[in-house]
Amino acid sequence: MPHFSYVAITADKRTVNGKTELPDRASVIAALQKQNMRPVSIKEIKVGTGLSMDIKLFESKKVKLDHLIAFTRQLSAMTSAGVPLLRSLNSLEKHAEDKVLKKILGEIIKKVEGGSPLADALAKYPDVFNDIYVNMVRAGEAAGILDDILKRLAYQQEKSGAIRKRIRSAMAYPTVLLVITVLAFFGLMIFVIPQIGKILTDLGGPDAELPAITQFMLGLSGAITNYWYIIFPAIAGAIFLLIRFIKTPKGKRIFDAFVLKLPGIKTIVMKISVARFARTFSALMGAGVAVLEALDVTSRAVGNTLFKEALKQAEIEVKNGRSLSNVIEKNDLFPAIVSQMLAVGEETGQTDTVLVKVAEFYEEEVDLAIEGVSSIIEPAMIVIMGSMVGLIAASVMTPIASLAQNIQG
Repeated sequence: MPHFSYVAITADKRTVNGKTELPDRASVIAALQKQNMRPVSIKEIKVGTGLSMDIKLFESKKVKLDHLIAFTRQLSAMTSAGVPLLRSLNSLEKHAEDKVLKKILGEIIKKVEGGSPLADALAKYPDVFNDIYVNMVRAGEAAGILDDILKRLAYQQEKSGAIRKRIRSAMAYPTVLLVITVLAFFGLMIFVIPQIGKILTDLGGPDAELPAITQFMLGLSGAITNYWYIIFPAIAGAIFLLIRFIKTPKGKRIFDAFVLKLPGIKTIVMKISVARFARTFSALMGAGVAVLEALDVTSRAVGNTLFKEALKQAEIEVKNGRSLSNVIEKNDLFPAIVSQMLAVGEETGQTDTVLVKVAEFYEEEVDLAIEGVSSIIEPAMIVIMGSMVGLIAASVMTPIASLAQNIQG
């Protein structure tokens, strides 16, 4: 798409310089006139190619969630106070701490100056502003309640971020223990067991008959020591391929289905997905988004493929005339309380309010479930570490005790 720079005179005789990505000069002139500006100069900008374009491929496109929440809250406050949208965006862009967000806001401002609605400008950056964000802003612009919608968005982002932080926090200690266990295992196999094997051979002689557990540990240590250049790349390659497979649609579905069969983990995943569904769907309905569109957007936000498929099927059945509460009731993924509360919301016309209550309930349930699983995982990891040390100790002490008896005899 062509890029144009322009110089224009505003109604109060100010000179404005800017850039836009509109398709032609006529569109640029029309957009400026729509904003009561008189174009003075319009020039087409040649978009560079080569090294500078390649370098951009490696630039981060992510914005920290905290910065996005702060931007949303500040924009909501400024629009609520009656500050014009462009002035609000310019102020936020000027004071943005996040470099990626600052750059994106600069580009969004150009698009809005060119006559593009805010939602359409945000939609150009899906890595930062997802479908939920864009659709809610679009609904807010259409209904003239953008400030209220932005408040809802910021609150929803805070809740989603809080759940992610709690999950990361709960998994931090078990992850550290797992890493220590793996490193300790390979350290013992590579540095300790070979030395112990040498000592046992010196004590009992080359023909000494060692217990099966000792022979196994020595054999495993020998394999790791002699073929590490094959074993370690093979493990790394297997992990890499597994991650790549999980990122494919088929792999993600298999992984998501597997997770929903794991005791303990299944409960957490289901409650997180239900909480996301309730929070996202209520926010979209509260913003005035149509039911079918809200279901389509929500299905992409729940995170689990099986829940996504269930909501896509619900979208089809609602389109055919069935109520959402009846459709949800027939699906085993959703607890009975969700369909019951949806039915109440449909009868009273307060679906968004009712689902907020469901979201809050399940967010509290997620906290309790995470605490429960964490209390189980931590001692389990300690038992695994203890078992590993015990196995190595048994493989060492058993032949030493046997040799001692032979010497006494």
